[in-house]
Amino acid sequence: MEDGGGERERLTLVARKPCFGLPTACPKSLPVYIYLRFSKIPFSLEFNLIHPDSDQIPFVESGDYVAYNNEKGGVIPNLKEDGIVDLDSEVSGIPEWVSIKAMVESWLADAVMYELWVGCDGKSAQKIYYSDLPWPIGKILYFKQVLVVKQLLGITSDNAERREEEIYSRAALAYGALSSRLGEQSFFFDNRPTSLDAAFLGHVLFVLHALPETSVLRSKLLSHSNLVSYAENLKMEYVDANLSSSSVPQSDPSSSASKRGPSHWSSKPRSKAKREKTEEEKKFRRRAKYFLATQLVAILIFLSLLGGSSDAEVELGDDDDGLNYD
Repeated sequence: MEDGGGERERLTLVARKPCFGLPTACPKSLPVYIYLRFSKIPFSLEFNLIHPDSDQIPFVESGDYVAYNNEKGGVIPNLKEDGIVDLDSEVSGIPEWVSIKAMVESWLADAVMYELWVGCDGKSAQKIYYSDLPWPIGKILYFKQVLVVKQLLGITSDNAERREEEIYSRAALAYGALSSRLGEQSFFFDNRPTSLDAAFLGHVLFVLHALPETSVLRSKLLSHSNLVSYAENLKMEYVDANLSSSSVPQSDPSSSASKRGPSHWSSKPRSKAKREKTEEEKKFRRRAKYFLATQLVAILIFLSLLGGSSDAEVELGDDDDGLNYD
C-alpha cells in the first residue's frame, strides 16, 4: 500500500507505550513496528494507555481496515494475507525458514513471557502495562496476569523448577541455532528482512533493553555476540534512525492527537484534542470513563472466586511461588 497523501491510505500502528529507549516496549507490538519499518511503508504510531490487558493490541488500521493482534494469527499474518505488505513471499516455502520462525514464536516467546511475569521482579511488566493506572488496580491486574501466564505455561507449585529449566533450556537451544544460522550475515535469509527478522529483532531488543541485568534469558543471549551485533546494527538503521521521524506523531507537536489515548511524549497533542474533539474521540472518552469501573468489578469477581477456591494450585501465602510485590 503506497502513501497517496490520503488519510485512509496511511497505516496507523496502535501499540503500547514507549519506554526503556524503545519505540514501544510491548514484546508483541515491537515486532510489528519493526516489520513496518522493514517494509518502508509510511505509517503513524499511536499508543493505547487505558486498556493494558486487551489482546487486540497491537493493531494496524487504515480507514475502515483493521488488523488485530488476536485475529488470524496476529497483525503480521493479517497484513500478509490481506495484501497490505508481505516480506515473506520468497522464503515462506523454505522449510528451514518455517522451522526457525516457529522456534522464535514459540520457545523464545514463552521464555520472554516467563521472564516478564514470573522469572523477574515484575518491575518491567508494571512499567510497560500498568504504570498509567491507579496503583491498586495496576497491582491487582499484574497479579491476575501472573496467574494467567502460569496457567498458559503449565506452571504449578509442584513443577515450577522443572518448567523453568525446560523454558531456559529451549531458549538456549534456540539462541544457538539462530547464531549458527545467522553467522555474520545482516539477515537470516536472502540478505533481506523478513518477518523472521522482525520477530527475532523485536525479541532481542526487548530482552536487552526491557529485562533487568539479573535476567537469566538476557545472560544466555549475551553469550552469542553475533546475535547482539545483529540487533545493534539493525536497531541503528531501522529503529534509532526513525525515532525522530515526522511519521511518528508523538514527536511532532503539530500532528493530530491519538484517537485511542495520549502519547505521554508531549502535553500539546492532549490540549489540542480538548479543543478539537471528533465524534470518535468523544466516543473514546466516554468508553474510558467506564474502564476503571469495569476493571474494579472484574477484580472483585476474580478475588471472590480466588478466595472461594480451596484447591487452587497457586497459594497466596506460598513463599516459593515466585510472587514478590516488594
